[in-house]
Amino acid sequence: MAKFNIISQFLKDFSFENPNVPELFFKQENTQAKLEINIDIQIKGSENNLFMVDLITKVHSKLEANEKTVFLIESTYSGLVQMEEEKDEEAKKRTLLIDVPTLLFPAVRSLITRATSESGMAPFAMQPVDFAKLYEQRTAKKEEQKEATK
Repeated sequence: MAKFNIISQFLKDFSFENPNVPELFFKQENTQAKLEINIDIQIKGSENNLFMVDLITKVHSKLEANEKTVFLIESTYSGLVQMEEEKDEEAKKRTLLIDVPTLLFPAVRSLITRATSESGMAPFAMQPVDFAKLYEQRTAKKEEQKEATK
């Protein structure tokens, strides 16, 4: 792991939609909701080993029976990271794609829980994310795509 310091972390963008209220409250349909959760990480580098790490999260809850949206949350939570000089590119990538998002995630989780709670819905607390596993899956997928194009 490369040595780094998070200089600042902040909410860059947040959107909460609850399009079928109050209808969902009036019609107590006995149907399960399904969740789609997508997480992306974008890194913007600049001079002096400063990086902006954006943790982009999308949570979409829909009723299974009729696909009506219960809620849709999109957020971009960012960290400004100062990293010590690192020659090993793999160590740098792992730090920016695993270690930094792991530290940013609790704030995102808290925001989503609070937003769903304030919406009148049952609070939704995201499960912890294994960013190392996510990194490995994405790396393997890129390798498969490389092999397929040969």
